[in-house]
Amino acid sequence: MFKGILINKDDQGYRAELSDIDDSILPEGDVLVSVAYSTINYKDALAITGKSPVVRNFPMIPGIDLVGTVEESSSDKFQAGDMVLLNGWGVGEVHCGGLAEKARLKSDWLIPLPKNISPQQAMAVGTAGYTAMLSVIALERQGITPDKGDILVTGANGGVGSFAIQILSSLGYSVVASTGRPEESEYLTSLGAASIIDRKSLSEPGRPLGKELWAGAIDSVGSHTLANVCAGIKYGGSVAACGLAQGFDFPSTVMPFILRGVSLMGIDSVMRPLADRTEAWSRLAEIVTPGQFDNISTEITLNQVISSASDLLEGKVQGRLIVKI
Repeated sequence: MFKGILINKDDQGYRAELSDIDDSILPEGDVLVSVAYSTINYKDALAITGKSPVVRNFPMIPGIDLVGTVEESSSDKFQAGDMVLLNGWGVGEVHCGGLAEKARLKSDWLIPLPKNISPQQAMAVGTAGYTAMLSVIALERQGITPDKGDILVTGANGGVGSFAIQILSSLGYSVVASTGRPEESEYLTSLGAASIIDRKSLSEPGRPLGKELWAGAIDSVGSHTLANVCAGIKYGGSVAACGLAQGFDFPSTVMPFILRGVSLMGIDSVMRPLADRTEAWSRLAEIVTPGQFDNISTEITLNQVISSASDLLEGKVQGRLIVKI
């Protein structure tokens, strides 16, 4: 038996509880991990609260991120004692995840924990920071360098947004942060934002083309926000789209793309190939310094997970929630 968050759906309804879980619930995998830390991402919060049909198999342990120590391994890639890291791969949705003391996983999903990143830092980064890094790499590959102009980051107070600001500013970019919480401007400035705008200027229906304002953007919001972002990108600029907090619709036109040569890139972090994961975490290991992400992460315990999931969906959480297992 081990402790963890368990989601069930049966005659009693949909519910998530902190439970004593039998080992038999763990699915097949060639590596057994003793989990040290996990996180609560937006997707985890949807799964725990049942606000969206994220979970497809029941019972399910949520948690799309984890870091821990290999207990047992029948894979030649890892051995007992190795520190490993996981993001995505349907874990917490179709395969039991990281919000528990144990996880049985496929070795193909795991990467070694980078040497200069602690387990706590790895989960402070988590899928949010990893996705932000993938987005920055995508902009770089499109030739969007710091000298090209401002980079807009939407959903700036969220996990992806917070990391995107820090990563971009550390690389020399001038960052414009869009937020629905202007009272927290000081926090965004401390992350490296050069200027801040209210999300209201982007969240309503807008014109097919607007003023050319930004060389690039990282958007975790979608819907009208993403449409307005694309309409305000400079000629030859690029947008990395990695979220849908406002909605999954995209009420735009082709005009930014065919009249200004704007590129729109979708950023998937769940099924990303191993080489891309390794590159992103290698870059993060170069950027992360001790204490750098302390101001955008809060550590909680398994006992606080369920209430914190609701707070996250209600916009009451700033930055990242690290769960100490």
